[in-house]
Amino acid sequence: MKMKKIKNRIQSFFFVLSAFLLLSDHAYSMHISEGILPFGWSALWFAIAAPFVALGLYRLKKQSAMDLSYKPLVGLMAAVVFIISCMPIPVPTAGTCSHPCGTGISGILLGPVISIVISAAALLIQALFLAHGGLSTWGADIISMGVMGSLIGYLTFRGLRAIKANLWLAAFMAGIFADWATYITTSMELALGIKGDSPFFPLFWKIVAAFIPTQLPLGILEGAMTAGMIILLNKKRPDLLVKMHVLRPGEI
Repeated sequence: MKMKKIKNRIQSFFFVLSAFLLLSDHAYSMHISEGILPFGWSALWFAIAAPFVALGLYRLKKQSAMDLSYKPLVGLMAAVVFIISCMPIPVPTAGTCSHPCGTGISGILLGPVISIVISAAALLIQALFLAHGGLSTWGADIISMGVMGSLIGYLTFRGLRAIKANLWLAAFMAGIFADWATYITTSMELALGIKGDSPFFPLFWKIVAAFIPTQLPLGILEGAMTAGMIILLNKKRPDLLVKMHVLRPGEI
């Protein structure tokens, strides 16, 4: 009964916050905005992203068939990623926005492959209904936030845990590196797409520098949020962390 009340409150919070975002007078494009990338680059990123999303959907179907409680868990995590990544801070000089991503926590809890599907869904809804990001740049945004953010967050967490780092530190660094990896990848995609005949690296570093004032502190904030969520779960529901293979049974 207590868990049901907590779940209802979380769902209510997400509903209210989503409604606020949908009704906001100022909808800033986040991720890479519509029309920023040339058609060729947009198509290439779509082609690269497609196999990752397909693998994630296959894995989701397989896991859901084995465990009926898995889909609701994925749905709740999708809501978390959606809300976290709906906090844009415009960066006009880069043609995009800074924002937390949430893929660190989803990568840790559900693995990078399922986290990619979650990111793809969140990005699609934001592009369709919030004018955040674009449909033509959906593939590029999946690569930066979904693939790179999820993978780097997951590998950072697993790597640090393998060398006996405590749970808080491993989750904190995973959140930071997942966030920063997203923006380094976004900078690369932007530089490749808009450089024309100019050299790649000067433009790439210029875009990275444009993100630093906002993304440096946002990455640290996301690290703290990721660590806080993992520690809270460890205190309240360590069995869930075992079920999701974040902890081994002996570590509870």
